[in-house]
This record gives sequence, C-alpha cells and structure tokens, in this order.
Amino acid sequence: MSQHSSAGKLAAQAQLINVAKLVTDYYRLLPDPNEATQAVSFGTSGHRGTSSNCSFNDTHIAAISQALAEYRVRHNVNGPMFIGKDTHALSEPALVTAIEVLCANDVTVFIQKDNGFTPTPVISQRVVSYNRGRKNGLADGVVITPSHNPPTDGGFKYNQVHGGPAGSEATNEIQQRANEIIANKLIDVKRMTISQCFASGRVNEIDFSDDYINALDSVIDMQAISAAKIKLGTDPLGGSGLAYWDKIADKYNISIDVVNPSLDQRFAFMPCDHDGKIRMDCSSPFAMSGLIKLKNNYDVAFGNDPDFDRHGIVTSSSGLMNPNHYLAVAINYLYQYRNEWSDALGVGKTLVSSSMIDRVANKLNRKLVEMPVGFKWFVDGLSNQTIGFAGEESAGGIFLQRDGNTWATDKDGFILCLLAAEITAVTEKDPGEHYKTLTQTFGEPAYKRIDVATTLAEKKRLSSVDASVITAKTIAGESITNIQSKAPGNNANIGGLKVSTQSGWFAARPSGTEDVYKIYAESFKDENHLKILIEEAQSLVTDTLK
Repeated sequence: MSQHSSAGKLAAQAQLINVAKLVTDYYRLLPDPNEATQAVSFGTSGHRGTSSNCSFNDTHIAAISQALAEYRVRHNVNGPMFIGKDTHALSEPALVTAIEVLCANDVTVFIQKDNGFTPTPVISQRVVSYNRGRKNGLADGVVITPSHNPPTDGGFKYNQVHGGPAGSEATNEIQQRANEIIANKLIDVKRMTISQCFASGRVNEIDFSDDYINALDSVIDMQAISAAKIKLGTDPLGGSGLAYWDKIADKYNISIDVVNPSLDQRFAFMPCDHDGKIRMDCSSPFAMSGLIKLKNNYDVAFGNDPDFDRHGIVTSSSGLMNPNHYLAVAINYLYQYRNEWSDALGVGKTLVSSSMIDRVANKLNRKLVEMPVGFKWFVDGLSNQTIGFAGEESAGGIFLQRDGNTWATDKDGFILCLLAAEITAVTEKDPGEHYKTLTQTFGEPAYKRIDVATTLAEKKRLSSVDASVITAKTIAGESITNIQSKAPGNNANIGGLKVSTQSGWFAARPSGTEDVYKIYAESFKDENHLKILIEEAQSLVTDTLK
C-alpha cells in the first residue's frame, strides 16, 4: 500500500471540510431513488455516506427512522429507544431528523443531556442493562456515527434489544422499507418539528455516562489499576468519549492524562492517514502518531475512534500495537485471570483475525468460535455467555463482566483500553511485553491487509463466490490445506474466500462502503513469504472474478 506524502502530517487548510456546506447539503440535496450509490444500504456497521454525493441526507435518515419505527411495531419492540451520536458534523442534523420522525411515531427516546455525545459501547451497555430481567417493554438503541470514517461522512447504526448490532434479517427489512419510502417521495413519513418533540414529553435528556462509569468495576479491576499507581495517557482523537476519561479518573482515583482534548468537527488536529485523508483510525500509526511520540511518558497509553468502539494500545516496549497482537494478549490474560468465568467459555474471533489467537486458545484449552466479519455474529454468544471474549482484526473487542455476566454486546473501546491498564498493573508487564512472550512460544507472524480497486459487479461476484471456484493446489510455495467460503463458527457465508496453507493464509472479501475488495493475509514464516502470499492471492482473486 503506497504512502501519501501527507501521511502523519496535519492536513492542509484546503483539505478541511466546510461544515456549513456539509450540513446545508444534508438538507438541500435529494437522492435519486434510481441511483444505486444513493440508496439506503446497511453494511456491516449500518448505513454510511456523505451529504455532498447524496448518500447521507435528511431524506435517508427520515426514511430509515420511519422504517425503523414500523419495524419496532411489527416486532413488538415498545420500550424506550436510547440514541447516541458521535462528533462528526453530520451526526447532529441526523440526530434531529431521527428524533423528529421517531417521536411522531410515538417512540420515547433518551438522548445525552446538554446536546452531548454518547459512545457506541455506552448505548449497548445501557440497552443490555435496561433489558436484563425484562419480558416486555424492551429497549433498543441507535448510534449516529460513521465510526473512524473521514469528517465528511455520516452513519446510522441500529442496535436491537440484545444491545448489539442489528442482524442481517433486521437490517435487510429496514433497508428495503426505507428505499420504498424514498421512492414514494417520503409520503409515508410521520414527522414533527424538534420543538414539538420536546414539548410532547417523548424526549428525555439524561447523562448516559453516570451509570456506565459507575459500573466499570464490574468488568475491569479498577481497584488494581488504582493501587498500582500506574500512569496512563489517552488521545480520544476528538471522539464521543472525550469527556468520559476525566470522570473515570476521578471516580476510580487513577492517573489518566488526556493528551489531546481537542473537539473540532473538521478534525483539523488529526494527522493524515496513510493515503493522505483525515481518518480517525486508532489502529493507524499515522493517525496515532501524536500519542506514539509520547509512549515513553506513560506505563501504557491508548486511543479511540469517534464512537469509541475501537481501541489503539500504545506501549513503550512496542509503540502502537497491531490490533491482532493485542487481541491475543487480552485473550491470554482474561482466560487466566477471570476466576469466576466458566471453563466452558469459548473464544470468539473473526475469520480474518490472526491465527495467533487460534494458538493461544488451543493453549488455554478453549473452544475457538470463528465467525464472518461483522460484530453482529458475536451477539448470541455474548448474550448467552457461551463466549467470554469476542474480537476482530480492526481493533474491536468486548468481553464478559468479571462475574461472567454480559456487559455489552457491541465493541467497547473503553474496556479494551482499561484492560491494557489492568494487565500492566496486575502483571507488571505491559501488553507489548506480553506479546513478545507469546511469539517466543508460538512464533512471530507477519500480517497485512490491503485494498484492491474493483467494480460493483466484481464485488457482488466475490461476495457470493463458493469455495469450489478455487482450483489452484498451491500458493506461495505451499500446498493449499483448506478453502473456506463459510465460517466454521456458525456455517454462515463469509462474503468472500479464505485460503489456508500450513504456515499462512489469505482471505478476500468486498468492502461494504468503497469500490475495493480487501485482502487479509498472514504468514508464520516471514515478511517475504507474506509479500508473495499477497501477490499470488491478488492474482488468484483476479482470475476468479473474470
């Protein structure tokens, strides 16, 4: 992947978004119902787009919200809805649109008071907590966020009554109905003004942070962190959890230095990512370069993306940890130090996460539950407490409470960051040091993900391809030992392919938001073997898509 000359540097003034124009376009521009790129489309993390190209506008959010209100009626979801938003510029108008439509459909909503921000894991944890023990009047949630996407973007995620990302059945139903509503020129949309919504009594303003922060010691050993007197640093990357860290520090008497308290919808303080774009990706060494420079100032440091469902761990021993490396360390620690967890709890991972996790799970004598990409696949295991930890290669993870009960069912960047602090406090070694120990036992894998430009038609072919299309017998000098188009954890289609050999593997799957497909690859030999594996994988996929 080529590196842009602006990577790691602050963006030029001309590159920063015009917030006023972006918001004006949200209301002014109307999507063409006959144009596929302007339709409502729920990928692995909800509907995403930008107002300037008619993919995320008032029309979309009004239609989605109406479709969601109708979905709730059909499925007897009649409790309150908890709604959060992140710090992207389009999140504010989208929140207003959603409230206006939902309230007109008699939905009671809870939002952060004082027009504040609410992270994804906080909404998930609130839904799980509210619904625990209830049979009727169950709550659900919405988070308005495009995750780590550039400042131009907006996003809308629906979390069902289990607290986690909506499954394909639900999102397909909502997506289809929303597009019907748009095609019918929003005639079916019920809507009130925002003033009428507040006057109706259906809008409740609360501080979501209080209950979430007060419950953190049920999932993290906060007392151990406090007692160890370790020094922590964090860069929230201008995200929705910015105000949480000082409250956490005060509540639990721990030292957390917020190194960058900036809040700016243009994200002008962000170093550019590898491709020169502003992207709040806490797993990117370019986006996290500011915190990496300070690594020796702290026992452990961390960052998050705008909706705080991802984590980036920085240690003095290793700098910014590869997300796969930290997942392996977290799993190795949790299954040894959570004494109240059942011995039957499995380890959840996505199909494209590092095989180091497989080796760790085997050492721990824990069942490996390997799922397709998308956190929705882990919801049942977390809700039913059959898996203790679930993680994905893009720096997302979640785990059960210390007593083995469900904490939340969506990715939680807070607790993954605080777990790094707990590991450091309890073991007196930071996560980077722990990973080096794992490599001494299992070898040191090389892992990489690249994006390959493609067409919409090729993406569709790849998403539905069957393992039988691969006729090659070898790749990167080794015999192919396994070809998968379904995940072993649940036999669901992975939306692509995974090909394995004795010492490496690659997976290819289409992006849900861009005209690219992604190749993930890992070698337990060396970087040169990884390079050959990726080159031959790309050639093999190209031949497959012809």
